[in-house]
Amino acid sequence: MRITASRLLAVLAIGTAAAATAAPALRVVTLAPHLAEIVCAAGGCGELAGVSAYTDYPPQAAKVKRIGDAFAVNLEATLAAQPDLVIAWGGGTSPAAVARLRALGLTVRTIDIRRPDDVADAIERVGRWLGTDATAALAAHAYRARLAALRRRYAQTQPIRVFYQIGTAPAYTVSGRSPLAQALTVCRGTDAFAGLGQLAAPVSAEAVARAAPQAVLYGRDDDAAAIARYWARLPQTPAERFGNLYAVDDDLLARPGPRLLDGIARTCAVLDRARRRLPQFSAPNRAAR
Repeated sequence: MRITASRLLAVLAIGTAAAATAAPALRVVTLAPHLAEIVCAAGGCGELAGVSAYTDYPPQAAKVKRIGDAFAVNLEATLAAQPDLVIAWGGGTSPAAVARLRALGLTVRTIDIRRPDDVADAIERVGRWLGTDATAALAAHAYRARLAALRRRYAQTQPIRVFYQIGTAPAYTVSGRSPLAQALTVCRGTDAFAGLGQLAAPVSAEAVARAAPQAVLYGRDDDAAAIARYWARLPQTPAERFGNLYAVDDDLLARPGPRLLDGIARTCAVLDRARRRLPQFSAPNRAAR
């Protein structure tokens, strides 16, 4: 299965956040899809003057002019958008691109999402940049309340070892430091490759077999038949033995934006189904339903 930039784009997010601008930004360019979602959640959808490739939510943001993608910023298109503020993706937007944009006289701020909690902080920060503090505060409060409720619901659930799979030839996965793996912890999912040195990296079939995942998650747009063939060659792994291979909406789960909670809630339900298929998970240890 071919690994495209858009597939890997969804599993990396690390960087540094910057201080607020001196005056509210009226024209904003975002350099990753989840950044446009954060801007809209903060009340700034109307200020979007340029967005990156693959920006498809909310509908208003999807209609905004594209200015390249997270890995290849079109400088000419960005300048043509005449932004007051460019919001970069820490760990996705290259430092060289950020430096070039700043050299052209543009104000560039960076958003860093490491954990689900950071999304609410990012919404509030963007609200300060745009002068939409009140709207952003309400959105951040609602996000935190829902995240807390999900954590309470699954707090006593028995952990389950999860392999998040991207492709098959080779298979890629994420480390425990990735925002996606951090999201799984809300459901008491533990990353089978938490100790990887990189946020995302290829792993051999032998290493996967040794990790013995109890559940496998993969993107709904991946080749399900190829995934099934991959696991048929690993019949002794718990995930394969008990039929715990699940397609998930990776736009929701892997994009570190406001809809991350939708992805987490759906994934928690999937992992609860996976637990019921494993003989070692007795009824008292299952999540309340």
